[in-house]
Amino acid sequence: METTLQLIYDGIIEGDQPAVSENVRKALDEGTPPATILNQAMIAAMKEVGSRFEQGDFYVPEMLIAARAMQHGLAILKPVLKQADIKSTGKAVIGTVKGDLHDIGKNLVGMMLEGAGFEVVDLGTDVSPSGFVDAVRKHEPDVVGLSALLTTTMPNMKMTIEALEEAGIRDRVKVMIGGAPITEGYALQIGADGYSPDASRAVTLATTLVHSK
Repeated sequence: METTLQLIYDGIIEGDQPAVSENVRKALDEGTPPATILNQAMIAAMKEVGSRFEQGDFYVPEMLIAARAMQHGLAILKPVLKQADIKSTGKAVIGTVKGDLHDIGKNLVGMMLEGAGFEVVDLGTDVSPSGFVDAVRKHEPDVVGLSALLTTTMPNMKMTIEALEEAGIRDRVKVMIGGAPITEGYALQIGADGYSPDASRAVTLATTLVHSK
């Protein structure tokens, strides 16, 4: 007989949303601490999903399906985690920069960060530099994630970092960037704190940046 935690873990990896929701409720009914459900079943499963992606066993569709299943479970768990005052891994503000309406990569990064225990504020697409500045002031995140899929919108990443500097809040946050045309060299060039080529490694990067603050 598989434990309820194992069923949640398996359900996330298989992208089985009903199974994840049902077993998160069951685990809570059984008296399993919410932090245990989060860490041992959900975060562990998303780590495995990330690992399979990096090894080439999973592709973006499988990651999306797994992340959506995880989010269904998280929706049930979040209120209980808040009541139990469980501390998140960190807080991240993410968005696609001004002029760019692409959101699949950003959405996946957001879901993967949530799966790793981050509190995520998603600003959506076409976010102006001032929009990021306002969000940093309001939400006081540890990390800001900037996404761009077009070479024509890449300069808006630089403008966003400059806007954070002009506002006097650049030193409060770590800035990470990503998207198809982005490179490590570009991240260094514009003064970002890090770059990730995909959603799985974005989680590792964000965690590292939070710990380095």
